[in-house]
Amino acid sequence: MSKLYVVGLGPGGAEGMTEEAREALARADVLVGYTVYLELVRGMFPGKETYSTPMRQEIERCRRALEAAADGKTAAVLSSGDAGVYGMAGLILEMSGDYPEVEIEVVAGVTAALSGAAVLGAPLMHDFCVISLSDLLTPWETIERRLRCAAEGDFALCIYNPCSKMRRDHLARACDILLAIKSPETVCGWVRNIGRKGQEMKILTLGELCDEGLDMFTTVFVGSSKTRKIGGRMVTPRGYEAKGR
Repeated sequence: MSKLYVVGLGPGGAEGMTEEAREALARADVLVGYTVYLELVRGMFPGKETYSTPMRQEIERCRRALEAAADGKTAAVLSSGDAGVYGMAGLILEMSGDYPEVEIEVVAGVTAALSGAAVLGAPLMHDFCVISLSDLLTPWETIERRLRCAAEGDFALCIYNPCSKMRRDHLARACDILLAIKSPETVCGWVRNIGRKGQEMKILTLGELCDEGLDMFTTVFVGSSKTRKIGGRMVTPRGYEAKGR
């Protein structure tokens, strides 16, 4: 049976890629992905056949990967982070009915919520939600409702896609929704270019977050009411009684 791997690359650097992901890419004859993701692995796997598409051509990208596998090649379609978290795994499986001869294996990766949290400290130690502010595929009204529900439930929040050239005000709008429920002193943080050259991070308050000029390469963390800044790190306590304080 033909084989298609759906691979999560992790945050970007080779050191953040799982061994399982590395082995899947090594076995593949053809690598398919968004141009930026192919560039991340090109040096690790020189000489492999590649196929790329720009952003917002995900269906064509997945179809090309499935067709390559159906033609007898071992293919791998790439996602940053984890392929099952805002990645290509769901779309590949939705389209797989037209390619019954292709065996699909989803290979997990380290999503930005986890790799970014590690940079900041431990902001996701208790219950948390992950919400994308991109309204390309999700109505903004739905995003607003999810933000309100997360704030009312006092979850820590990890926010993907906070801003883009077309959505400059989405993070500020999200902050306004959260500030209607949460304290402006809520501890927050962001990490840009996680695991890549030029990585940056900052810990600040929810009130300050509204004015940050962030981009699509940034992951934002909003704490719960229990989240604290401890020793320059963002920490959401699990509830253990720490000794020797």
